[in-house]
Amino acid sequence: MSYIRVKGHDGLLRDDRTGAIINHDPSAIEARRKLKSLNTALEDINILKDEISEIKSLLKELIKNGN
Repeated sequence: MSYIRVKGHDGLLRDDRTGAIINHDPSAIEARRKLKSLNTALEDINILKDEISEIKSLLKELIKNGN
């Protein structure tokens, strides 16, 4: 398996057998992993916000019906 450098893009290589582009820049790979982790955390936070909002609405309804 051999790789060909992609012109104008340091750290990117093309697999000459499959044509796949491979990122060979460790700092870019780590940055992508951190971004993915951050996006996952933000999605989790948004889900929790929605669930808390729903619980709040249900509590208000319980209080309203209890009076």
